[in-house]
Amino acid sequence: MSDVIVGIARVSILTFVVSSMVGLGLSLTVRQILTPLKDVKLVVLGLLTSFVVAPLSAWAIAELFGLDDNQTLGLMLLGVAAGAPFLPKLAQLAGGAVAYSVGLMVLLMVVTVGYVPLVLPVLVDGVTVSTWDIARPLLVLMLLPLAIALAVRARYRQSASLAPALSQVSTVALALGIGAAVLVGLPEIWDQIGTGVLFATLVLVIVCLAAGYLLGGSGRDQRVVTGLGTAQRNLSAALLIAGTSFQDTPEVLVTVMVASLVLTGTLLLIAGELGRRAPAPTVSKA
Repeated sequence: MSDVIVGIARVSILTFVVSSMVGLGLSLTVRQILTPLKDVKLVVLGLLTSFVVAPLSAWAIAELFGLDDNQTLGLMLLGVAAGAPFLPKLAQLAGGAVAYSVGLMVLLMVVTVGYVPLVLPVLVDGVTVSTWDIARPLLVLMLLPLAIALAVRARYRQSASLAPALSQVSTVALALGIGAAVLVGLPEIWDQIGTGVLFATLVLVIVCLAAGYLLGGSGRDQRVVTGLGTAQRNLSAALLIAGTSFQDTPEVLVTVMVASLVLTGTLLLIAGELGRRAPAPTVSKA
């Protein structure tokens, strides 16, 4: 039974990632995605919060909560890996700048591919991480579908009409994936109660969200996206590294799994609340 649930979780998450990337590619243009990234200050602050503030916060919070070495390492893996496929969906829920969220997501993913293999060996002696192993799933499952959809949208503008349906598919797939993942991970979550990992993850989310919001842009829509982008870590990259580079210490993978579920669930709730509190769009009178 557990194998079936694991299979449902994997297929659902893959469906979510691919359908959301295709849907975004059909609903946006390359210019819409790149225009916000021409703001050099915005880009620099986005990189600063994701690759300096987040890792340092993960380390400091692990020390504050007295996590053991393996738990600290698991939290640090989340801290150094940025650029998640959930960001545009979170931006939609929160009423943020969706086009900027796609551009920021791509930028963070590209930097993560080069950043993690350089930084992780400095943090952990004897650890080597393959750049290609990190880049491959990001390229195949995210960047390639996004690029193809953008090309289709540029050639056939009527294809944009498919975007709402794909958005619904991605939402349903995300709900199924998270639900199945929670069912599979319940024993691990239960085992982590009392260890400090759950509360440490919640604090990390709040700190990263606040840092990104305060530093990330001039308007609410951009600040919300930068905050969510800083808090939502690249779970696939962190899980990949934990499962391949730390096979002798499964506690690292368990920590990343549990923290990933807590992080994603918390941010979905926060994004939904931000969306409900978002100012209604003004309607100009003729």
